[in-house]
Amino acid sequence: MQLLTIGAFARAAGLSPKALRLYDEQGLLPPAAVDAETGYRFYDPDQLERARLIAALRRLDMPLTRIRGICELPPDAAADEVGRYWAQVAADTAAREQLAAVLVGRLSTQAETAPAPHLTLRAAARSVVGLVRDTDEDVAYAGTRLLAVADGMRGTAGALAAEAAVAALHRLEARPGDDPGALLDVLAAAFDDADAAVRDVARRDHGQRETARRDGDAARAVTTLTALLWTGSHTGLAHVGDTRAYLLRDRGLRQLTGDQSWVREQLDLGRLSHEEAAVHPRRSLLTAALDGSGRRPDLALHPVAAGDRYLLCTDGLWSVVATATLRTVLCRCAEPGQAADELVAAAYAAGAPDNVACVVADVVAS
Repeated sequence: MQLLTIGAFARAAGLSPKALRLYDEQGLLPPAAVDAETGYRFYDPDQLERARLIAALRRLDMPLTRIRGICELPPDAAADEVGRYWAQVAADTAAREQLAAVLVGRLSTQAETAPAPHLTLRAAARSVVGLVRDTDEDVAYAGTRLLAVADGMRGTAGALAAEAAVAALHRLEARPGDDPGALLDVLAAAFDDADAAVRDVARRDHGQRETARRDGDAARAVTTLTALLWTGSHTGLAHVGDTRAYLLRDRGLRQLTGDQSWVREQLDLGRLSHEEAAVHPRRSLLTAALDGSGRRPDLALHPVAAGDRYLLCTDGLWSVVATATLRTVLCRCAEPGQAADELVAAAYAAGAPDNVACVVADVVAS
């Protein structure tokens, strides 16, 4: 088959010769042949499909390193990876959109209005061992500005990872009330600290792995983490894994986080129904967690209103207690502590096969 010059191949692929030279340098799309005297590149027409794929992925602003990995995958796996990338882009875009709305509202000239009521946060946390567990890797924290839940991988290392991740966020309590425009940056930096704390746990744990394996406790230092930081007018939410955050407003319950799990991906791709996902043997398999590798959280900014009630919880609660029951308990109970106790009781009534951790917090006008 006759080879194409770089110019002819560029036109056929919808790329520029400059882009083709860059992709050659990056090892993404090397030419089929290079003239030994002139250095001129020639391409095989069979390379057009790969070139067009690269061009399409670049139009999504996908980094070249990620494109390289996708190009080496079979079609089904490549499709899944593109879906994961775009879901992350959509989440990041939504977070920026929320931040832009806050900035526009703050910078716009507005008519004088009556002063907003002073709001405070009142919260309670619970963490208990499940009915069929003998160790607790869940952590729940409720402060005056910070709420957090974490669920470590089963075993000593996972428990230490969850504790270290939440402890790394405690410094946020001492910060002055952050401007909403800076809130997500503050949370992102705090999650970097939490990930570094998990990495330190993993390093300390490394020398104990063989003993742990012999004892049947070989879990790695890995944890989920969901945290909410309060400013008085907004909450910043940061999330990695399948611990969840919900908002109860006007008696309607809304999930604020998206599970980073294998079954969630299969649901989004239409490969599982909700009924199949609920009982699938891989329903606990995470696609993201804090493990010291630099994982960035999903971030979101939410305005608050008097009467809002937040629930943060591990999968030991939401996986066994129906959403309708969560809503009923949160609507019925007057105090955060009472609601937290009843949610734990509901998990126990459902068998509590996993540990249970939850935080309930009310936005109160004072």
